Amino acid sequence: MKSIRVLLADDHTLLRAGLRTLLQKLEGITVVAEAKNGHEALSMVEAQHPDVVLMDIAMPLLNGLETTARILEKDNHARVIILSMHSNEEYVLRALRVGAAGYLLKDAGPDELEHAVRSAAQGEVYLSPPISKQVAQYVRRTGKETSPFDSLTSRQREVLQLIAEGHTNRKIAQLLGVGVKTVESHRANLMKRLDIHDTAGLVWFAIQNGLVAPER
Repeated sequence: MKSIRVLLADDHTLLRAGLRTLLQKLEGITVVAEAKNGHEALSMVEAQHPDVVLMDIAMPLLNGLETTARILEKDNHARVIILSMHSNEEYVLRALRVGAAGYLLKDAGPDELEHAVRSAAQGEVYLSPPISKQVAQYVRRTGKETSPFDSLTSRQREVLQLIAEGHTNRKIAQLLGVGVKTVESHRANLMKRLDIHDTAGLVWFAIQNGLVAPER
C-alpha cells in the first residue's frame, strides 16, 4: 500500500517537530518535507509532490490561505489541510473557498490528526468536530457570492498581508523585488478598492479575512 506523503508548513519549529513525531509513528504516513513560510511551502510542493499538505493558516510573508490558493492554481488535485487555533466561521469559509481539503484545529488529538490526513488523501473534506457541519453547506450555497476581499488580486492580497505584518513600503519592495513606487501604488489601490483610508483599517481588514492571525 502506497505511503501517504505529507508536507508540514508552519513557522513554529516545535509544532512542526511535534507533528512530525506524531505522523511518523503512523503506519503508511511519511513526512517528506517541512516549510516555515508560504514561499518555502510552494517550493517544497513543487519539489516533493506531497499527497497532503498540513498548512498553518498564519505564517509570515505569505499566509496559509494564499499559499493554498497558489498551490491549487498549479495543481487542483493537491490536498491541503489548514491548521489553525481559530474556529471563526470566516476563517473556515475562506479556507474552503480557496479549495482546502480540510480545516483542523490545533488542539486536535493524535487520532483526529490521523483521520484528517487519511481523509484528505482519499479525496474527502475534513472539518474538526467543533466546527459546525453547516459551514460546508453554506459555502456550497453561497460560493458565487463575492466580497471586497474576493475582488483583490493575488498580489494585492500579498501586499495587504505584508502591510498588516508591519513592514514598511521599502521593506515590502525588497521582499517582492519591485520598486517602492509600485508598493505605494498597491497600497493606494487597496485603500480605494476597500474604501479604507488608514493603515490601521487595512490591518483590521487583513485580520478579519484570515491574512494575519489576531495573535500576530
